[in-house]
Amino acid sequence: MKNLGKILIVIFLVQFPLLAKIIATVDASDVQRGEMVTYEIMLNGDNIVRPTIATLCGENVISTGTQTSIQMINGTMTKSYIFSYKFLPQKSCVIAPVEVEIDSRMVKTNSVKVKVSKQKITKDTPFVLTLQSNKKEVYVGEPFEMKLLFKQRNDAEALDSEFIAPNFNGFWVKDESKSKRYKKDGYTITEKIYRLAAQRVGDLKITSAQMRIAFRTHTRDPWAGVISRIKWKSYYSNELVVNVKTLPNGLSLVGDFKITAEIDKDTTKANKAINLNIKVVGKGNLEDIKSFKPVIDGVSIFDEKINIVDGVLTQKMAFVSDSNFTIPPFSLKFFNPKTKKIKTIQTKGFYIKVQGSKLKQETLNLKKAKVEKQESVKSDGNSCKVSTLYGSIIFFLGIVIGIFLSFVKPFQKSKKSKVLDMKDEKMLFIKLLPYKDDLQVAEILETIEINFYAESKKMIDKKQLKEIVARYGIS
Repeated sequence: MKNLGKILIVIFLVQFPLLAKIIATVDASDVQRGEMVTYEIMLNGDNIVRPTIATLCGENVISTGTQTSIQMINGTMTKSYIFSYKFLPQKSCVIAPVEVEIDSRMVKTNSVKVKVSKQKITKDTPFVLTLQSNKKEVYVGEPFEMKLLFKQRNDAEALDSEFIAPNFNGFWVKDESKSKRYKKDGYTITEKIYRLAAQRVGDLKITSAQMRIAFRTHTRDPWAGVISRIKWKSYYSNELVVNVKTLPNGLSLVGDFKITAEIDKDTTKANKAINLNIKVVGKGNLEDIKSFKPVIDGVSIFDEKINIVDGVLTQKMAFVSDSNFTIPPFSLKFFNPKTKKIKTIQTKGFYIKVQGSKLKQETLNLKKAKVEKQESVKSDGNSCKVSTLYGSIIFFLGIVIGIFLSFVKPFQKSKKSKVLDMKDEKMLFIKLLPYKDDLQVAEILETIEINFYAESKKMIDKKQLKEIVARYGIS
């Protein structure tokens, strides 16, 4: 009947060109949301400019088409056109008149009403799309799960399909599972789970998901009989509204966690590394946890990037020092949404003994100085007996030895500097560490530290390195 109506309109336009030049219609004026509507402009004339229409009822035009027919009546040739525009209306609307240029004149179409109702879901509905959330109220940053279910009746055929995900504005998509498919109650169900976290406070909306389905329809034409066509229809899910609340006391972590820290040893040699591993397990926004790297005077600390796998956060560190030191406890402060309480957890601290440390060496030096002072006091009584001639001999002997050493020492330094392997960055770092207060040394240490963890190596200024080695007599 729809095609018959078009034919009658075309005949009417051809028979009465002076009475009617243009008319607009839709193939269905009362539809459910998701059903495709075709808007058509039917007109006749010799010189017609096709109107460009990008949107209808606030929705983008999906496709366009043109049909042309030529009629000869009483020796007069008349051209008739049908311009079609397909779109998916989301709500009821009125399509305003459209201007079309016909034979150098601007002519307007009539307005067209389109009524859109919600999709009706019954037990016989062939396709059903649903969104479900395990929480209706969450805190900022608190993870929650949204489940998407697509049900296809076992006897429903689909030639093709296209899924359009919901809009997650205001949410972080932390993770999404692989699709799982199973059969239940006469339907084939596809299930997918999204792990989300809210970015801001307020009532945040997750818009409808959409599944476009292509299926075959059969229509009867007055002349050609039954015509088979492919038609697209969209199925929409429900929307979700999540109430998001702010965390108390300016906290950024929410959930329930446990934290542990382990070291490979508590005793080491000077400038040898102590390795530490931190682990955080639990449910919550692990992604918002910052690096645990502490600041310890006199200790160089190298931290790897935080790694999160299957809900477990780990971070590795290395500590290098030339004296005893303490690794402080590592702590986390978070809000537990179940108990509605703020909780602080922490690891134990570690005291590290460094063999051959500066502290031990300084103690030995103090003891040695004390012994030398005591010996000096004992020898004061005899020193007055030393003759002036003997003192003069010692003085001149010291000058001769000093001159000799001034020639020998530079040679020894240069000889030692050749022993150091400039390519061994690990050994080089240990050798340079005692001189880290020197700005040039600190710059090279920073470059070596970067090279420990970076994929591409940064070049060290060899000329500058040789000057430092020579300056401090490093071997």
